[in-house]
Amino acid sequence: MKTKWDLSLPENSQIPHHIAIIPDGNRRWAKVRGMYSLEGHKKGFDAAVEVTEACWKIGVHTVSVWCFSTENWNRTKEEVGYLMKLYELFLKKQIDSAKKEKVRIIHLGRKDRIPKSLAASIAKAEADTAHFTKHVFNMCLDYGGKDDITRAVSKIVADKISPDKITQELVEQYLDTKGQPYPNPDLIIRSSGEQRLSGFMSWQNAYAEFYFEKDHFPDFNPSKIIDAIIEFNRRHRRFGGN
Repeated sequence: MKTKWDLSLPENSQIPHHIAIIPDGNRRWAKVRGMYSLEGHKKGFDAAVEVTEACWKIGVHTVSVWCFSTENWNRTKEEVGYLMKLYELFLKKQIDSAKKEKVRIIHLGRKDRIPKSLAASIAKAEADTAHFTKHVFNMCLDYGGKDDITRAVSKIVADKISPDKITQELVEQYLDTKGQPYPNPDLIIRSSGEQRLSGFMSWQNAYAEFYFEKDHFPDFNPSKIIDAIIEFNRRHRRFGGN
């Protein structure tokens, strides 16, 4: 990937193993410019591609992007349909980059409600990149943290596991992030000035650092990722210890 952005970091900077992004503000970005909300989503889509590829170049192992929440189905049929087409386009656009950068694509979320063509595209992308280990890209689509945990509990019950056998480690093997080398985000970034996670990765975010960016996501770019990583390096992560 050729980039116009300076991706250099201060010497001895710690690169987060896992950065998760909540790309908020596409519709607000469009509204303040007198544009249709769908145009904001397209601009946000372009930003997501650029920022994700920049993370790989920086050396971030796992990148998670919350594309569509379990609550986003409440939006208009036109908007939802447009978004689903964008996600399919996103996969087609990213698959070549993923193969070049040796990125494994993984879908987090429900698989029973998304359009069949998109589900097929996701399945193909997952199969075509399943052997890569250098990076992971989590496409969080029809995803919610509570839903992730609820589905995990349902599977545990279905497997008839005795209550005395249930541990945190076992539960993690039933979550959507199961088997990943870095399932838990080190850094969660949310754009558009919103200072909440809205249930994103509820189990996995226990010790994540949060970074709230004031700009709407269409204005988010690789230089802002650098800013977030620099701020991440200022934090003192104790994980409950001293």
